[in-house]
Amino acid sequence: MSRKKRFHCLTVLGIFFFISLSAWGVEVVDDAGRIVKLKMPAKRIISLAPYLTEILFAAGAGSALVGTVNYSDYPKQALQIPRVGNYDSFDAERILALKPDLVVAWQSGNPTVQVERLRNLGLTIYLGEPRVFEDVPSNLERLGELTGTARTAQQAATAFRQRYTRLQHRYASRPMVSVFYEIWNQPLMTVNGEHLISRMMQLCGGRNVFAELAPLAPVIDLEAVLKADPEAIIASGMNEKSPEWLEDWRQYPLLRAVRGNNLFFIPPDLMQRNGPRILEGAEQVCQNLEQVRTRRAKH
Repeated sequence: MSRKKRFHCLTVLGIFFFISLSAWGVEVVDDAGRIVKLKMPAKRIISLAPYLTEILFAAGAGSALVGTVNYSDYPKQALQIPRVGNYDSFDAERILALKPDLVVAWQSGNPTVQVERLRNLGLTIYLGEPRVFEDVPSNLERLGELTGTARTAQQAATAFRQRYTRLQHRYASRPMVSVFYEIWNQPLMTVNGEHLISRMMQLCGGRNVFAELAPLAPVIDLEAVLKADPEAIIASGMNEKSPEWLEDWRQYPLLRAVRGNNLFFIPPDLMQRNGPRILEGAEQVCQNLEQVRTRRAKH
């Protein structure tokens, strides 16, 4: 075959591929159960939560991000992305001006009215809401499909699953430890059993003392904690330093967590962002609960 004919065939194949991709498009189901369709993989993406920004970078789509919200600071390249507001209040006009072909939103964290406004303005919305560990690699894979980075996303998803399986095997049969996870002190907030943080406790052989409450992040009172009498208290606060209010529990020396010196701090980025780094937080939870078991054995 001559060079000219070979070039002609490759050109025809390229056109055919383009037409086929345009006709078939890209289609996934998001965490809200909605079908998300794109004619072509997304090249201009806006993320409306820091953890979704992390997932997009891990999926290989970080370079396609044209907008995100405040506190999207991981990986460090995310700091260079223009801001469109906060996760709980963002600027629709600024988002429209960036001309995204995909907006990745947080189902339970972003205001529903604002997200639906974006949808009504014609933007394609993908809603993410990891509630169990498997949801993290699943989001990686689906966003990889939508952004044309499926190979990178699959590699990240496989690595996550392997690491998770190792933790399961290591801690599946460890003695149970009752745990109170403190999101904040005023108001006093925790998580219920449906939250991914509660799944982290379970992974490590922990029992969330407030698992049965209905809200995902319920407000409770001091008396409820004292009555539950957890053997460990884990808190995260707002930054990389342990919050002062974690030490406030020492005012209650009869509390088992205080008697056993089982007050633990884990950085919030590793606990409260439902992205790939959640397993780093889980490993710290597991290590903390092992300390509880060791101290328990000595008494």
